[in-house]
Amino acid sequence: MGIEGIGAKVLRKEDRRFITGRGRYVDDMVVPGMKYAAFVRSPHAHATIAGIDMEEAKGMPGVIGILTGEQLQGDGIGNLICGWAVSSKDGTPMKMGAWPALAVEKVRHVGQAVAVVVAETQMQARDAAEAVMVDYDELPAVVSAVEALKDGAPQLHPEAENNLIFDWELGDKGATDAAFTNAAHVTRLHIVNNRLVPNPMEPRAALGHYDAADDHYTCWTTSQNPHVARLVMSAFYNVAPEHKLRVIAPDVGGGFGSKIYIYPEEIVCLWASKRTGVPVKWTSDRTEAFLTDAHGRDHVTEVEMALDADNKILGLKVDTVANLGAYMSLFSSATPTYLYATLLSGQYDIPAIHANVRAVYTNTVPVDAYRGAGRPEATYVIERTMETAARELGVSPAELRRKNFIRSFPHQTPVIMAYDAGDFDATLDAGMQAADVAGFEARRAEAQSRGKLRGLGMSCYIEACGIAPSKAVGSLGAGVGLWESAEVRVNPVGTIEILTGSHSHGQGHETTFAQLVAERFGLPVDNVQVIHGDTDKVQFGMGTYGSRSGAVGMSAIHKALDKVEAKAKKIAAHLLEADEGDIVIENGEVKVAGTDKSLGWHEVCLGAYTGHNLPDGMEPGLKEGAFYDPTNFTFPAGCYICEVEVDPETGTTQIVQFVAADDFGRVINPMIVEGQVHGGLAQGIGQALLEGAHYDETGQLVTASYMDYAMPRAWDLPMFDVSTNETLCPGNPLGMKGCGEAGAIGSPPAVINAITDAIGNNDLTMPATPQKVWRAIHAVT
Repeated sequence: MGIEGIGAKVLRKEDRRFITGRGRYVDDMVVPGMKYAAFVRSPHAHATIAGIDMEEAKGMPGVIGILTGEQLQGDGIGNLICGWAVSSKDGTPMKMGAWPALAVEKVRHVGQAVAVVVAETQMQARDAAEAVMVDYDELPAVVSAVEALKDGAPQLHPEAENNLIFDWELGDKGATDAAFTNAAHVTRLHIVNNRLVPNPMEPRAALGHYDAADDHYTCWTTSQNPHVARLVMSAFYNVAPEHKLRVIAPDVGGGFGSKIYIYPEEIVCLWASKRTGVPVKWTSDRTEAFLTDAHGRDHVTEVEMALDADNKILGLKVDTVANLGAYMSLFSSATPTYLYATLLSGQYDIPAIHANVRAVYTNTVPVDAYRGAGRPEATYVIERTMETAARELGVSPAELRRKNFIRSFPHQTPVIMAYDAGDFDATLDAGMQAADVAGFEARRAEAQSRGKLRGLGMSCYIEACGIAPSKAVGSLGAGVGLWESAEVRVNPVGTIEILTGSHSHGQGHETTFAQLVAERFGLPVDNVQVIHGDTDKVQFGMGTYGSRSGAVGMSAIHKALDKVEAKAKKIAAHLLEADEGDIVIENGEVKVAGTDKSLGWHEVCLGAYTGHNLPDGMEPGLKEGAFYDPTNFTFPAGCYICEVEVDPETGTTQIVQFVAADDFGRVINPMIVEGQVHGGLAQGIGQALLEGAHYDETGQLVTASYMDYAMPRAWDLPMFDVSTNETLCPGNPLGMKGCGEAGAIGSPPAVINAITDAIGNNDLTMPATPQKVWRAIHAVT
């Protein structure tokens, strides 16, 4: 490890511009002649559109144009799609209802866009949007996925009878049923995974610019994967030809999955720019974000776990109803299926598993992947069940887990995943030692003497990251490959540019990717520039989500660096009149091993570009690219232990200790990894204690602002005790597994397990608000 290489705690290069207010976000972008868009949105959850009266609005100050869904369809703009095909267990394909970027005949959730106003200023556009009069014929709405499946429930799409999108299964039902016949004990739970609103720091925004002179489109957007956005908008939505469309995603203030997708607003801004002849910008306000950003989670699950007389797990049955909202978002079908059910084995050697998932339409905002995407839901199911089983059996939750751990790798689970490496005992031991589990009962007694209830909860999670390989996900219905690309450009003076198809929206890629170069060539990280987020600059790439940027994105960079290093050594060997095998590169020099012969790195690079003295047949220059397609998912894992104190008089919960012991494989920058874990823990604890999106029976979102939706604050969170154990991943050249989602995956069950341990009542749903906890306490007293 060099001073700035792999394993070093290098300060984030990008933070200087962020903390000094010099970040460049979509809303900062200004194009000459730019105008502003405001959307006319439905106040109803379910209604037919009888008519739209725009006359008053058209005459208001600054209005340039008002456009509707009929015009959009007339121009051939296609409906939004789901890009992952899932079939029901009877073989029928999923029922994908039509989702126009501007509603034409019917609206299906509050906030759905019906028309767009383009005006000189943002306020003029908003004023005119309020003046557009839409005549709605209101229809009955349904917001609960369980209720939506019942006979007589309001129907959203004619394609989906009883609102059922698909009825999917995974695993061997016969073998699982047989396992239960031999069970000495069966644990049963009803589990609700509450709906969440992602709430990134920067709301979504889009700026569309059609240049008539060049017949070319540019879209600035808050996207986690700009190349996929360009592909989908051109190939499926017919917004613009791909070779005439540039998509730029500059600084993006957080995504958490909610900015993976292509939303109606990007499509409409590009289309409206051509229609009106002016560049068109739209920036969401926070209430629009609540009403239109893809929500997360929202599962209702029945789970059964069978154990033998020796407390070994025999089988697991899971039946889940997943609410996908009013429309199928880009990856929505994959979240409750291949990103959820495939992780139901957890860290445990479970011989038989069967999962059944029904995905359902409701009159709510579409639901898609949110930090963790299916993995938090699976972890919550298995870890709440493990803790409950331990209590029912009267055994230590830690020891029940330890008894059932997988210890031999590779390990093929009954639900597709083949775990390649891990040491679950090591993270459990590290977590228990850091949390001083042995001393907990004494702390419980001390709290009781003060009239407080103290509890300890555990969660041993595993997740699948770097969603791959492309051939495998293609066989499961994915509409895209999940490889990554990179290009390494070495300049004549020796500085280096890394062009990556990954995208950074807060993860610190400009630092960690540069550390990889520093490790390889011994150069300062300041000599490395990382370029991403612009389809005209960077070769096609798949963006960032699923903790893939390290294991997949950096592996592509690693491959490209291999090629650069090989060529540089050939040039150096020629210049130094040495054998290529004797050339070493370190500390910014290219040397002949065992001698004092050397060249500066910059000298070799300059030689590559002057071309005066290169090996025969070698092309000048020093620039290489690579594509990397993983051979398997990666499997980060860990043990989280939460200790809480509950006030029985008020139901208020205080987290007094939280320990996170993770195995992320090789860690590039421990400081950045720790920050990623902290952020994930804040989101997971937020789900467990505070956050929840709630609709009333008419489909109105009653938690559509921070007045009603409780985000975690500093005083809700403890100081975290974070540690890592490195079990290298054998499936990529860097041994990396991924860390971006772990905190949000492992923490909710640890928190709820701790609270239920404290209060002596296992019947508690998230978020565990003081009112819920108080009621649960008094239900057993």
